[in-house]
Amino acid sequence: MNGHAFFVTGTDTEVGKTFATCALLHASRDLGITALGMKPVAAGIEEAADRPINGDVAAMQAAGSLARPEREINPYVLRTPIAPHIAALEEGIQLSPIPIFTALKTLRSAADVVFVEGVGGFRVPLGPAYDSADLARDLGLPVILVVGMRLGCLSHALLTAEAIERRGLALAGWIANQVDPAMLRFQENREALVTRLGAPLLGTLGHQGGATPDPRKAAAELAVAPLFA
Repeated sequence: MNGHAFFVTGTDTEVGKTFATCALLHASRDLGITALGMKPVAAGIEEAADRPINGDVAAMQAAGSLARPEREINPYVLRTPIAPHIAALEEGIQLSPIPIFTALKTLRSAADVVFVEGVGGFRVPLGPAYDSADLARDLGLPVILVVGMRLGCLSHALLTAEAIERRGLALAGWIANQVDPAMLRFQENREALVTRLGAPLLGTLGHQGGATPDPRKAAAELAVAPLFA
């Protein structure tokens, strides 16, 4: 039987989706749940010592319970860290959802839960008439929203939640990620979203400045049990 799966999106780019996804993976594993991450479309290649790889994909591979082929974790990898529809056009690649569906089906058969991380915000173009919101709709998965807590996040979060609902998708929960350590009235802003989003707050991730962020430690700040109820 296929395991659980969730689509992880964000209020914008650079709001910590990958970090939050890795924390979700570790939090699930701490409950004894076999968990895998998936990044259907990744833009940007890092020249690692052994082979080129996308940094987000490498982080998900490290955080997952099982070693899986990279083509399953990441069906599409584009070399330039720009909007994926532009990068794909420049590389002569057509981003089709079919390989993504196939890879997700395989991953779900291998794990209790798969967290599928989207690209940037909720509506990022993947082609002339297809975007990441269309992909989320076609996958039909409950959505976890990562809110980058900074000035402007209230409107971004509520508009994203509205877009998720309009596509007939359930908002399974949200994560408050404190990307701006100097944000004024952080608690009040978070409470405003608690009362308006209509989905459980899975946890608050503190600002990850200084040393390399550790999603294993951040996992302790998440309550993922409601996702599997």
